[in-house]
Amino acid sequence: MIIKPTFVGLIVLAVMGANAFAAGDAEAGKVKSAVCSACHGADGNSLMAMYPHLAGQQAQYLESAMKAYRDGQRTGGTAAMMAPMAASLSDQDIADLSAYFSQQKLKQN
Repeated sequence: MIIKPTFVGLIVLAVMGANAFAAGDAEAGKVKSAVCSACHGADGNSLMAMYPHLAGQQAQYLESAMKAYRDGQRTGGTAAMMAPMAASLSDQDIADLSAYFSQQKLKQN
């Protein structure tokens, strides 16, 4: 079987991309999540429809989104609120928060 170089390149990029995310500590994320709870709820289950639930989201998605807010790459929607909140977060802070919220259970309203 012949594998095309393009396919191999995509596999390499996928593996490299997955490794670009730091390992998060959910317990540290729980401590750091206090400021998030005002809008997103203590466990990531927002009480107001205008704020998205973070509970149960994939850690890589949460990490990517928070970094994009922090780095000014995400500018639509709630960026005006989220960018200042994320501005002081380190990569490790973001990984910890992502780990915590991804482990929470989404509650159906």
